[in-house]
Amino acid sequence: MNLARKITIIAIVGLFSQFSMAQDNASAIKAVADIVASINHFPSDADKASLMAISDDDSLFDGIRAMATAVSNIAHAANADGKAAMASLQAMDQIPDRPKALAGIIANFNHTASAEAKATLAELFP
Repeated sequence: MNLARKITIIAIVGLFSQFSMAQDNASAIKAVADIVASINHFPSDADKASLMAISDDDSLFDGIRAMATAVSNIAHAANADGKAAMASLQAMDQIPDRPKALAGIIANFNHTASAEAKATLAELFP
């Protein structure tokens, strides 16, 4: 196999793995957003299991994993660690607006997502 063909194959494999990783991250952040929109005081056992699977998935971006951890620990509101982690995400320039908005909603969660927060989540993560 010549060098150009090897490079092309490596590039294609890399592109597909990047696309797959992006797809996995998009699915995970949507799952977190959907759970946040559905929480009433605290996540259900099934939600906690889903969130822990996201938190433990080393292939996902750290920010998504931090969001999942913060949401899994919600008991009427995000705990101090969760709020601090969400504030850190919101302060990062390289984080896109949609995840920043979700981080803000998680940080300000109070018993349930407000109607405005639910509308924002539905718009940002359809």
